[in-house]
Amino acid sequence: MARTFIVEADGGSRGNPGPAGYGAVVLDPASREALAEAAEYIGTATNNVAEYKGLVAGLRAAHGLDPEATVRVRMDSKLVVEQMSGRWKIKHPDMKPLAAEAAKVFPPGRVTYEWIPREKNKHADRLANEAMDAGKSGRQWEPGGSRAALAAGAAAAPARSAAARAADEAAEAAEAEAAAEASSQTPGWGAPDLGAPATFVLLRHGETALTPQKRFSGSGGSDPELSAAGHCQAEATAAALAARGTIQAVVSSPLRRCRETAQTVADRLGLEVRIEDGLRETDFGAWEGLTFAEVRERYPEDLDAWLASAKAAPTGGGESFATVARRVAVARDKLIARYAGKTVLLVTHVTPIKTLVRLALGAPPEALFRMELSAASLSAVAYYADGNASLRLLNETAHLR
Repeated sequence: MARTFIVEADGGSRGNPGPAGYGAVVLDPASREALAEAAEYIGTATNNVAEYKGLVAGLRAAHGLDPEATVRVRMDSKLVVEQMSGRWKIKHPDMKPLAAEAAKVFPPGRVTYEWIPREKNKHADRLANEAMDAGKSGRQWEPGGSRAALAAGAAAAPARSAAARAADEAAEAAEAEAAAEASSQTPGWGAPDLGAPATFVLLRHGETALTPQKRFSGSGGSDPELSAAGHCQAEATAAALAARGTIQAVVSSPLRRCRETAQTVADRLGLEVRIEDGLRETDFGAWEGLTFAEVRERYPEDLDAWLASAKAAPTGGGESFATVARRVAVARDKLIARYAGKTVLLVTHVTPIKTLVRLALGAPPEALFRMELSAASLSAVAYYADGNASLRLLNETAHLR
């Protein structure tokens, strides 16, 4: 099976144009391990040219690891992301050949683009500044060596100097001006015809005996079956989806309540159920089967930490939301590739559904606590070939009334 990589790339120019360099890192999407780095001092150039060169270098590094891979490019350059996604025209003569070079590294459709804030692109930013610092000293940047060194380097990124920050601010201002000009070349906000998206209809499983009591029920507990009410909800959902007639495949979490819900729908639609382990619910550790009030009483400090940080795990070896997000993102990418252009029913749980919605919106982890998902509710997210996602439905329950 072809691998998926994340490429994060950046470029900078101290003067714009001025002494310039780029940096790029190839990451494993599940572990976030740095698999390859690239950086280079390129002499006098603009910030945008350096960013494009960083993109090309990152894509080539990913291609060197696996030429059959799919790649998610993440950059803090709105200009590069929008131009490579086809929404903005490329007018600058220095950037046209670089964009064409980037587009040739992998076949069309194997690379998607996502904008991220600058603070989330620190690894590539550090490499670009290392390259510019090396150039200032009359030498070229050299790689750090082992994967362990790569990870250590990312964690120990040096503090930025005032001059470097000022250069970044000037580059951002120039990019904003260029972006405004580029965006004005394409009327409206509409993207070119990218074909039918992969659309995930997200169905939370029907009720179990634990659902009305609002007890923690994850993948580390008793794996309860649907209650009588849950079976009725699954039947109502199956009838509604059959009436709509759009579902082309059914994929389920491996937990029993989801498999039972999915099978009810699949039987009505004449489809088979495919199991995806990445869609399972969070393991809530020692909190499994307890109410929120009971957890508050028994584990107050652990609960406060869990509510305050996505990296905090439930008591007793449970999963943090950050861990679940990585697992769900891997499953999402695999399913997008498998069901490109199709409408697929994913029968899963509260946390995976909220995570897919949060990631589609680019919302922070705390957004997980600000969504309501009823049992047997329907949500939907569409994923386009350029890497963008569109939330189409959230917590729809009209079919249950």
